Amino acid sequence: MKKLSIILAILALFVSQSIIAQDIILKKDSTLVKCKIKEIGLDEVKYTLLEYSSDVIMVIDKDDILKVIFENGKEMTFQKAMTNPENYKGNKKNALKVGFLGPLTGSTSFSYERSLKPGRSIEGTIGIIGMGVDNSGQNPGGVFLKFGYKFNKDPDFYLRGMRYAHILKGGYIKPELGFAAFGIDQWNYDYTSSYYQEYESRETVISTVIQIVMGKQWIFDNAFLVDLYGGVGFGFTTNNSNGGFHYGYVVADESFPIAASVGLKIGFLFK
Repeated sequence: MKKLSIILAILALFVSQSIIAQDIILKKDSTLVKCKIKEIGLDEVKYTLLEYSSDVIMVIDKDDILKVIFENGKEMTFQKAMTNPENYKGNKKNALKVGFLGPLTGSTSFSYERSLKPGRSIEGTIGIIGMGVDNSGQNPGGVFLKFGYKFNKDPDFYLRGMRYAHILKGGYIKPELGFAAFGIDQWNYDYTSSYYQEYESRETVISTVIQIVMGKQWIFDNAFLVDLYGGVGFGFTTNNSNGGFHYGYVVADESFPIAASVGLKIGFLFK
C-alpha cells in the first residue's frame, strides 16, 4: 500500500508538471498568453488554451507578437516582411553617384550611399569646386561636403508580406549637414573725387547649412539609379557676393539666412 502511494504521488507530480509546463506568447502590448502552440504559419500563430477544449484553436497575427517562449525554454521572434533583412539579400546595398548637372555650374560632385537596414541609409557627398564650366569668370576653387541620414517613405498602410521593391528605392526624407570652402577672384573698386582704381583680389568663402532634403530614387535592374531631390533649411556664409551660390547649395544673405538645394544624381550599385 505504501509503495502504491509513492507511485501515485510521483504520477500526480508528473501530471501537475505537465499541466504547468506551457508555451508563452509575449505580445507587443506586454500581455502574456500561456498556451500550447499548435502551428506557426507564414502570417499567424495557432494555439490552444488549457481552460478551453483542445478542439478550440486560437489564432494571433505574428505582427502582434514580440516573441514566443516554448516550454523547453527556447525562444522565437518574428519580423515584418517590410523590415526583415533576409528579404533583401539579393539587393545591392551600396551606391556611387555623380551630380549630373554639376559640371555645367562649375563643380563636380561624387556621393556614396550605404544601406544600414531596410528603410534607413547614410549618404556622403564631396564636391570639387572649379571642376566644371566657369560661368562667372571668378576662377573658383575649393570643396563642399554633405552628410545625411535617409529615411525611406513607408507605405500608408501595410499588407501581409509587403516589402520594399529595392532596399534603396523610393521616396525619402534626409536631414543633411553641408559645408563649403572655396576661393574666388573678386574685382574691387576704389573711388575718390579725383581718383579711381580697379583691382582684382582673391577672396575665401566659407559656409555651412543644415537642410531637410526630400527626394525620390529609382533603381533599375539592381544596377543603375537616378536620384532627384530638393532641400530647404538654414545657412550661414562669410561672403555672399557671388549671389548666394555656393555650388552645393544656395544661401541667402544674413538678414534672412535660408538655404536651398536641388539636383539630379545618377549612379550604379554594388555589393
